[in-house]
Amino acid sequence: MIHWDFAVNFFVALFALLDPIGNVPVFLASTPGASGRERMQVALVISLFVMGFLTFFYFSGLALLAFFGISMPAFRIAGGVILFVLGLKMVNDDFTASFAQAAEAAEGDDRTYVRRHIERLIVPFAMPLLIGPGAISTVIIYASQAKEFGLPGTALGIGAMLAVSIATLLSFLATPLISRLFGKIGLSIIVRVLGLILCAMAVQFLLAGIADSTNGLIRPEAAMPYAK
Repeated sequence: MIHWDFAVNFFVALFALLDPIGNVPVFLASTPGASGRERMQVALVISLFVMGFLTFFYFSGLALLAFFGISMPAFRIAGGVILFVLGLKMVNDDFTASFAQAAEAAEGDDRTYVRRHIERLIVPFAMPLLIGPGAISTVIIYASQAKEFGLPGTALGIGAMLAVSIATLLSFLATPLISRLFGKIGLSIIVRVLGLILCAMAVQFLLAGIADSTNGLIRPEAAMPYAK
């Protein structure tokens, strides 16, 4: 049960950060005139990039922290601050609109449509909009927790990242349907709800970091309720 709680929390945190449903308008605006097949190819490449990048930090993030001499409690606190700021931005602002202009690209010359859009959607769309400092921090923090559960925890962590990548792919493939179903107001509400969830998880990271770096200031069951 503990392992599954870990996986569910990891998935929810990444899903809230990547926010594939909330980013549907940006994806739609960034692929004007695309056929269904072209949009599918772009979505597939972006999803593969997301999975590959998350996996890289999942396995190498802790080594990077050790190299720079950063303790896990310090990283949890820093990551919590970043996530809280991002969550507040999602709750208060038009989170997707701030990237829509950056996603607009000039018309290419003789390059194919898919290649043109893949190049500009990797940056700034896939990174840093989908995978930013918040997502990287979250992956490293959960990687440290996965080590406590051994191989099952590591496997479930990979499964959570794979599930988020698949959810991202399906969301972008269903862009026309989602846009019609929720509309601009509905998508805005989804972004704000995910932002609220992200703020709560950020506070949880802060509590865990403070609990690990102090002696009994915060009860362990309050800081990490599913880690026994």
